[in-house]
Amino acid sequence: MLLARAPPPPAMPSAASSPPQRESILRPHRVPWPRASVATAAAPKAGPFRGGQNHKQVASVANPLVKHCVKLRLSSAYRRSCRRILLVGLVPILEMCSFEFSTIETLLLLDGIELPEELYGFSGNVVYVSAAVMKKVSGMQSVDSTEAIAIIHMPKYFRDLDSDQGGAVLDEWLGSAKRILVLDGIQDPGNLGTLIRSACAFRWDGVFLLPACCDPFNEKALRAARGASLQLPVVSGNWSDLHALMAKSDMKMLAGHPESSSNGSERTHVLSKELADSLMSESVCLVLGSEGNGLSAETLQACELVNIPMQEEFRALPCGWYIYSCFIIC
Repeated sequence: MLLARAPPPPAMPSAASSPPQRESILRPHRVPWPRASVATAAAPKAGPFRGGQNHKQVASVANPLVKHCVKLRLSSAYRRSCRRILLVGLVPILEMCSFEFSTIETLLLLDGIELPEELYGFSGNVVYVSAAVMKKVSGMQSVDSTEAIAIIHMPKYFRDLDSDQGGAVLDEWLGSAKRILVLDGIQDPGNLGTLIRSACAFRWDGVFLLPACCDPFNEKALRAARGASLQLPVVSGNWSDLHALMAKSDMKMLAGHPESSSNGSERTHVLSKELADSLMSESVCLVLGSEGNGLSAETLQACELVNIPMQEEFRALPCGWYIYSCFIIC
């Protein structure tokens, strides 16, 4: 950049040459980083590249790769059929790389952005895209905070029992679990991601998603989970699958329940120190209900209900956020 701004030789140029001079003064503001050599034949200038990446460039929103990425972002069914996830943003990508580097299949970088040092060892496809492509893929109006997008493999710890052999999967991933978080109809992706992240932080063994839960690989859920949904076993199934697991593992089934609720409150136990101590040596399955409707009828019938006493004026808080505090039983 300094060389591009160097003054001309002492000989004064003619008036006819002055327009190109002004153009050369302004051009450095548009000069990309050294990776611009990807679009040219000057491969030796590709200083930021490390490892054995495959470098490509995409400028059109009609490119098949762009269409593939958009479908991954928008469609849960497409994500599961491809076993691929779209991770939007450099921060989530680097968080994921801190524990699982090999899951990245393709890395999309905005033109003018260097390959991050943390990804020098990446050996997959690196695709430099235009601002229009980045907006299309990310679904955002601006690319100011969207420098990178990654297509990653769906974690091996995720299983959908609607499409897999239920018993074998449960035995493999959750058969020896001592603490399982069950989410009953959590529909807000941010809440679901936060709960998965909390389960991982508390070192629980896995998460079971009952019907009506949102997709854990929704963009907002992934961002809220901060990589936890890529580390923790997550199984999506129904109550029949869960009953089979509970019976085989002899797990105690608890459900967080607001004290002020009229459904089943007479069976609700206050979460005391004595109750928490009694659960230390037992295998526990904790069910948390949805933000609006709370626990389903199946959960109310199958589980022992627990609550944490609250002041009257706070009992109207959404059920999902209130019972979140039930994690202290672990």
